[in-house]
Amino acid sequence: MRIDAHQHFWKYDPVKDSWITDEMNVLQNDFLPNQLETLLGESKIDGSVLIQSDQTIEGNNFLINLGRESPFIKGVVGWVDLCSETAEDEISKYLETPVVKGFRHILQSEANRSFMLEPAFLRGVKLLGKYDFTYDILIFKDQLKYVPEFLKHFPNQKFVLDHLAKPDIKNHLIGEWEKGLRKLAAFDNLYCKVSGMFAEGDWRHWEPVDFTPYLDVAMEVFGVDRLMYGSDWPVCLVATSYKEQFEVVKRYFSSLTPNEQNGVLGENAIRFYRLQ
Repeated sequence: MRIDAHQHFWKYDPVKDSWITDEMNVLQNDFLPNQLETLLGESKIDGSVLIQSDQTIEGNNFLINLGRESPFIKGVVGWVDLCSETAEDEISKYLETPVVKGFRHILQSEANRSFMLEPAFLRGVKLLGKYDFTYDILIFKDQLKYVPEFLKHFPNQKFVLDHLAKPDIKNHLIGEWEKGLRKLAAFDNLYCKVSGMFAEGDWRHWEPVDFTPYLDVAMEVFGVDRLMYGSDWPVCLVATSYKEQFEVVKRYFSSLTPNEQNGVLGENAIRFYRLQ
């Protein structure tokens, strides 16, 4: 089974979605399941994991309702305030909602770049393991230096690094990002999403070869058993179409064995998120 392990839906609101700048005007629209379902079918992808972009409980409810209505949505990654004194109560409520597989916090936007190491946040993440929920790590490359210390607190928690930790593909910078990523190789409870690359590249003048050095490093660090494909649709539309970005990824992994390709393109995500 093929799975897109990272995609979003939203009803565009210029206030709530202020991160969508005028330069990204293609994203200043509603994006809903009927649009993506067609694209998945064209690329022979069987399902997806729907990821939060709104850090509210109302945002969770919106995604959960879409997941219940659309069979191709195999899982939802939502948000809770992990620093709250009521975090455990909030997390445990989702045990009754099987489509919810894990949670994410938008660490990349925190002014405190080491926010992931705050004691209250660490306490909240610890609760996820208690209830067998996953955690998506969304950071920029400057925050990679904090990840090893963060991971040391949770040897049995399932983590996945979103978007390769956002290397500067546009400017072909790799050195510091590579050093940071290689320090994560020993954490076998950490997976990595092959996603978000096109938004980090040159939106108008990219070539497939631009992504190869970064994919090579990710392969060396995580291997074929801990990488999973994600489109980051609709964000990828700032640079390319759904089909084109998937073809670039599929072509890169085409030299692997069929079983290895199946892992990266679906089976690893199924195992990580416990998808049905």
